[in-house]
Amino acid sequence: MKKVIVIVGFGPGTSRAIAEKFGREGFAVALVGRTRERLDAGVAALKEQGIEAAAFVADAGNPASITSAIESARSTLGPITALQWTAYSTPIGDVTTASPDEVRAAFDVPLVGLVAALQAALPDLEAQKGSLLVTNGGLGFFDPEVDKVAVSWGVMGLALGNAAKHKLVGLLAQKLPERGVHVGEVVITGTVKGTSFDQGNATIDPTTVANAFWSLHTERSQVSVTI
Repeated sequence: MKKVIVIVGFGPGTSRAIAEKFGREGFAVALVGRTRERLDAGVAALKEQGIEAAAFVADAGNPASITSAIESARSTLGPITALQWTAYSTPIGDVTTASPDEVRAAFDVPLVGLVAALQAALPDLEAQKGSLLVTNGGLGFFDPEVDKVAVSWGVMGLALGNAAKHKLVGLLAQKLPERGVHVGEVVITGTVKGTSFDQGNATIDPTTVANAFWSLHTERSQVSVTI
C-alpha cells in the first residue's frame, strides 16, 4: 500500500526538508499551507525529484478548513500514514495587553487546529499503524531563562502555544499507542537554516530535523527529541 505523509504548515527550511526526506523514502507528500504559490512551488520541486506530491490550501487554525484539507489529501493521494504538524502562529506579544480573543487565538493553531487535523486523519493513522509527528520550539519549556527570553522578544503567545502543544504531545503519547499510532515531537531550540527566522546566523541544518522525524516514525521508541 502506498504511504502518504501530510505536512501542515509547509514553508522553506524544516518542512521542505521533511517533505524531501519522506518523499525519498517512498512516501507521497501532501503539502498544506495558506499560500498557493508557495505550495505549488514546493510540489514542483518535489516532482522534479521524482516524488509524488500535491498541494492543499488551508488555514491551520480553522478546524473546518484543516479538516477539509485532510479529507482532500486522502481523496487525492490515498490513506494517510503520517501527519506532520509544523504550523505555528505568533498572535500576541504581551499577554498583559492582549484582548481575550487574542489570547484564545494563541491556541488556534497549536491546539485547536492540530486536534482537528488529528481527528480527521486518525482512522487512517490507526489502520496503517502510522505516526503523528509534531514540530515544536524550545520557548515552550518551563524554565525561567526561557520565559525571560520569550518576554524580552515579545513572543509570549508563541511560548504559550508551544507549551500547550508540548503537553498535548505528552497526552497523546499516552493515549494513541493503544490504537497503534506513534506520537513524536522534535523540539527546536535554535534557528533553522533557510527559514524565515534565519538572518544569516542559523546553526541548525533542516536535514537534521527531517532525519530526527524519520527516526521517530520508523523506530517508534522516543516521544520527544530536542535539537
